[in-house]
Amino acid sequence: MHSENISEKILSLLEKNPGMTTREISEKLSVSESVVEDTLKNMSDIRQKILIVDDEMDALLALKVALEAEGYNIVEAKDGYEAIDKVHSEIPDVILLDLMIPGIDGFEVCKQLKSDSMYNHIPVIMLTARGEVDDKVEGIELGADDYVTKPFNLKELKARIKMILRRNQDI
Repeated sequence: MHSENISEKILSLLEKNPGMTTREISEKLSVSESVVEDTLKNMSDIRQKILIVDDEMDALLALKVALEAEGYNIVEAKDGYEAIDKVHSEIPDVILLDLMIPGIDGFEVCKQLKSDSMYNHIPVIMLTARGEVDDKVEGIELGADDYVTKPFNLKELKARIKMILRRNQDI
C-alpha cells in the first residue's frame, strides 16, 4: 500500500471518527501501528523535506545536521533502491543524489524518477565527486536540476537548495 493511499485512508477514518486511536486505525487498515504513527507524524510535519542519497555515512551525517539546522526535514537513503522507495513513501521536496551509490547508481535513479509522471516534478541535485564534464552533461540530460561536485561549499549548496525550492514553489 503506497503512503498516499494510507494517508488518504487514515484521514477518511479520522474524519468519520476523530477520536480513533492509532491501534484502531492500524487494525482497520491491516497495517502495523508504527506505520500509522509514522504516517500521522509525516502528515503533520510541514517543513520542506529533503532526501539525501549517499552511502558515505560521514558525508551524509554532516549534511543532515547542517540542513536540519536550517529547518528542513531530512530523510536518508544509502543506496539506489532505498532512494526510489523513499521517494515513493516520503515524497520529498528536493533530492540530493550521489552518483556512486550501491544498487542502482545515481544516474539510473534520476532516470527512473524523471521518467515517472508521479515523481518527475521533484527537483534532483546531483551531489558527487564525479566532476568530469561528461558526467555533468549526462546528469543534466537525464533531468537533474543541478550538479554540485564534492567537496562542496556548504553555504553555496544551501543557496542552491533554496533557489530550487523557491523556483519549484512558483510553478
